[in-house]
Amino acid sequence: MAGVQASTLEQDIAGARRVLGHRNLVFVGLMGAGKSAIGRLVAQMLEIPFVDSDHEIERVSRMTIAELFEAYGEAEFRALETRVITRLMKTGPRVLSTGGGVFMNEATRSRVLKSGLSVWLKADLDILWARVSKRDTRPLLKTANPKQTLSDLLDQRYPVYALADVTVQSRDDVKETIAAEAIAAIARLAGGQDEIQIS
Repeated sequence: MAGVQASTLEQDIAGARRVLGHRNLVFVGLMGAGKSAIGRLVAQMLEIPFVDSDHEIERVSRMTIAELFEAYGEAEFRALETRVITRLMKTGPRVLSTGGGVFMNEATRSRVLKSGLSVWLKADLDILWARVSKRDTRPLLKTANPKQTLSDLLDQRYPVYALADVTVQSRDDVKETIAAEAIAAIARLAGGQDEIQIS
């Protein structure tokens, strides 16, 4: 049975590579969805580079995301984020993990949808909250009621994230399982389907 699963995964990896070609694979979703962890695994499986856009922003600015928010505000941070994403999208293939607000920017989203392949890691509120409440590093959650803020972000952003090419359910399961589901969903795009729902 394990041999059959390994064989299927190998076929999915080959199929996903064909679908991706020279494009970037862009993971989108809310904070805590697992974009970096799953994205890194998918990159390893596809044997292409992985880049975390938040880490890249911190590298070029020499400031943390929290420091950027505090010093310049969200609007300036988003402008910098857009510039970094635009640069990263120019070469591929690679896996790109993005901050939760990236796909909300219409120009950036259009660029990703046009020249990349997007995967929305969709997670329920309770899953997200359990993950993000462990650390006090999320600028958008520095509010009187951070769980309600997260819930509001979910309501605002999920209809936009749903525009991604592929949707994969993020949940409390081993990361390798979610990564394999993402690769399988990408491979199935070769069949001409616009969107694959894995849940």
